[in-house]
Amino acid sequence: MNKIIVLLFLTIGFISCKNSEKEIDKLKIAKQYYKVLDNSDDTKITTLLTDSLLTRESQYDYEQTFSLNEYIEWLKWDSAFEPTYDILQIEQENETVKVKVSKTDKRILFLHEEPIVSYQVLRFNKDKIVSVETTEYIIFNDSTFVKNRTKFLDWINKNHPNLNGFIHVQTKSGATKYLEAIELYKNR
Repeated sequence: MNKIIVLLFLTIGFISCKNSEKEIDKLKIAKQYYKVLDNSDDTKITTLLTDSLLTRESQYDYEQTFSLNEYIEWLKWDSAFEPTYDILQIEQENETVKVKVSKTDKRILFLHEEPIVSYQVLRFNKDKIVSVETTEYIIFNDSTFVKNRTKFLDWINKNHPNLNGFIHVQTKSGATKYLEAIELYKNR
């Protein structure tokens, strides 16, 4: 009888250990992801993402799939604007992580005049992020953003046509031209 009880406890212990090893801390991975974005650390992003990343913005019916290399290039573009990502809320719900995040940088402050706050859902394939969906913008003043962008681009097109097209080039050199254009516009 004692051997059966000991064997039962050993079996339960073995199964518990085996299951806890398989449990992936998705909250920890999500927090690391935003820390990598905040630090613009393109060397660490590869450990957090699958070979490709689907990004989606539900409100604007927009989606783009990045290869890992393309996302690293995007991160280099993003880093030029010196971003700050702040997690305001985070929770795991089943196999996803829901995040309320604030982002600000030189480009956002110039066009939007305040941080952008959104809800995002991260989906996983085992221990890697496979998609990031922006489900709702909590703070995003579309009219301010569009008005400022239109005035800015019109002025650049008229006064510095050599910079045309920078707004669509999400590479480090594209970001450099973007920042140059912002400075020219501010000093007009």
